[in-house]
Amino acid sequence: MNVNGEIGEVVGAVLILIGAIFSLISAIGIVRLPDVYTRSHAASKSSTLGVLCALLGTLLYFLISDGFFSIRLVLGIFFVFLTAPVAAHVICRAAYRDQVPLADQSVQDELKDYYMENEIVEVEDKAEIVNYQTTRDKEALWIDQK
Repeated sequence: MNVNGEIGEVVGAVLILIGAIFSLISAIGIVRLPDVYTRSHAASKSSTLGVLCALLGTLLYFLISDGFFSIRLVLGIFFVFLTAPVAAHVICRAAYRDQVPLADQSVQDELKDYYMENEIVEVEDKAEIVNYQTTRDKEALWIDQK
């Protein structure tokens, strides 16, 4: 085996080890953290970094030692990098809108005022829609009675 192959093995192994450590930290965070928001943060940030390091280590190992470039690994890195944080954001937003409580240690809820204003506007819009539908139904009923 040549020197480049040995360097590729070492670099790949180190990146895979770093990825495993980040994944372990993520698992500990999911178990230890108090609420859905902090758990989601631990799951998305650490595990994304862990998976990216593991896939990058695998890609570099095969690229340097064997000269093999895998488009599947590149696509895996790309899609994990894009989709995991977005999915975590959507899950946390859905949990917040479903009024899942924050942990007791949380000091400030910065979204409370924002969602309170938007819910009032949303309720007013729904009231207008209901009023419009009721008026339209009354007009249709009045036309049918003629």
